[in-house]
Amino acid sequence: MPSSIGSATRAAFVTYPLSHDHTLEKRMGIVALMLMLLFALTSPLLAHDFKAGDIDIAHPWSRATPQGAKVAAGYLTLKNSGSLPDRLVAVSAEIAGKAEIHEMAVDDKGVMTMRPLAGGVEIPAGGEVELKPGGLHLMFMSITRGAKEGEKLKGTLTFEKAGTIEVEFDVQAMGGGAGAQSGHSAHGG
Repeated sequence: MPSSIGSATRAAFVTYPLSHDHTLEKRMGIVALMLMLLFALTSPLLAHDFKAGDIDIAHPWSRATPQGAKVAAGYLTLKNSGSLPDRLVAVSAEIAGKAEIHEMAVDDKGVMTMRPLAGGVEIPAGGEVELKPGGLHLMFMSITRGAKEGEKLKGTLTFEKAGTIEVEFDVQAMGGGAGAQSGHSAHGG
């Protein structure tokens, strides 16, 4: 700024952005409002939920697989808002030659067992079932290609009452989490 401008003019010039009803508090309020609107408008885009009849399917996900893996696992939460129980009876995945609903448990001797649930898994009326590492999960077998972090894998869930719905499994980083702690990571979980 030229030195010929008086100090009063310089002060007005420097504070101009905060004048004209644009106090710092108002600007912060506008920024906060814009952030809330941005979050409100984008959260449906970020949501990874699906619905089939009375069944809400929350955040289907899988882990990235190491090169050469022949199996992977899928996880999600099923919430039944209906007045009658329903049952997840079948599953498929675009990368799997075969997919099953599995249960993993550790017996009283500390031996881990895993088995397919031929009858599927019941979701009680008004209840919720979480398929997670170290417990109930979806098993993707004879996979035709690996799952890469950041991609979405297409799959299908079939319910006894709610019918069939297509979902996408969000592929997350390999390792870590409850699966690595339980020893379940050996088959993709």
